[in-house]
Amino acid sequence: MPVITQENLALVVTKEVEQVRVTDIHTHLYPPNFGDLSLYGIDELLTYHYLVAEFFRYSTMDYEDFFNLSKTQQAELIFQTLFLEHSPVSEAQRGVLTTLKELGMDLNVRDLRVFREQINSIPAFDYVDRIFAIAGIKEVVMTNDPFDPKERQLWETKGNKDPRFKAALRLDVLLNNYEKNYEYLNQMGFLVDKKLDENTLTEIRRFLRYWIEKTNAIYLAVSLPPDFMVPEDSCRSRILEKCVLPICRELNIPLALMIGVRRSINPRLGLAADSLGKADIRAIEYLCRTYPENKFLVTMLSRENQHELVVTARKFRNLMVFGCWWFLNNPMIVEEITNMRLENLGLSFIPQHSDARVLEHLIYKWVHARKIIADVLTKKYLDLLESGWRVTEEEIKRDIEDLFGNNFWKFVGRNV
Repeated sequence: MPVITQENLALVVTKEVEQVRVTDIHTHLYPPNFGDLSLYGIDELLTYHYLVAEFFRYSTMDYEDFFNLSKTQQAELIFQTLFLEHSPVSEAQRGVLTTLKELGMDLNVRDLRVFREQINSIPAFDYVDRIFAIAGIKEVVMTNDPFDPKERQLWETKGNKDPRFKAALRLDVLLNNYEKNYEYLNQMGFLVDKKLDENTLTEIRRFLRYWIEKTNAIYLAVSLPPDFMVPEDSCRSRILEKCVLPICRELNIPLALMIGVRRSINPRLGLAADSLGKADIRAIEYLCRTYPENKFLVTMLSRENQHELVVTARKFRNLMVFGCWWFLNNPMIVEEITNMRLENLGLSFIPQHSDARVLEHLIYKWVHARKIIADVLTKKYLDLLESGWRVTEEEIKRDIEDLFGNNFWKFVGRNV
């Protein structure tokens, strides 16, 4: 068994982190047979809403004029503005450069047409294999919305043919605005009423069972605003407690709560319009305490919520903290949060997910995350060595495999 010393520790940890195959527990990706829902390519990378928001930091162009352009034209404007007229130092800009580099492209060319031609020359199914290999991805969990007509039709006709893409059933439309959206359930054959009577609650539970079985969902998920609270006198609270949580218990699957989104604070920005806010940790405390047989995957969007969240996780074993979500996915904050979690929770959390909407996001999100996590872990193992505790390479490998996949599968209750 190799002896780990202060001199070779960083090399061993970095090697194991770089080699581990990741289960990416939250993405917005789709398998190639889902057609145009499966986003990839340089134009999709450049028109991702992170970069659209950054483009308008520099541009005085009218929002509507920009969104009326073709995707190719938008990509060319963003590339010109964010990469040629200004140095691309933001995390989203750097992510494009990391992706192109890992794909083997010459960044000194600085020619968007060349990048586009090289990517477009690779067949879609082969391209997925290549991206997964470069990023070191074993499997990803999708975000699947039965209220989206296009996606619903694909599930009803084709279904998912790629076992690397796991399903997670998204409940935003059902929970966050039931009063305006309940008629969609009727259109799908579930006989519900605006008033949440017993028949309606029964039908909502039938809807959940149907779509969990249809998609083979690993977990249920919902993105929630900062003012989310339970219990309260609202349709969301009642559906959550009377329908969602009972079905999760019945089928032994977790509920993922992603808390802190403030939607569309500048509607003219389209998908780039959302912001964040600090949430009330008491909602999580209530759920974990009141429903000990339910399992909760939780991530929160506000940096100010992170310490409260890890302290709460120390109190409830049915709570699994995961990822540095959205605006938190910046190196400085990822390092801070990962340190905080290790110091409070040991290795009993899930450090990151990509939240990828474009296939190539898997590359840069995981290249960047691996480096940060490896650096943080190295310092923690160094602390152990300095205390006189012997660390083996086998133990380091075990810990890293837990963080990058096994912790999730054990919590979900599936074989790893």
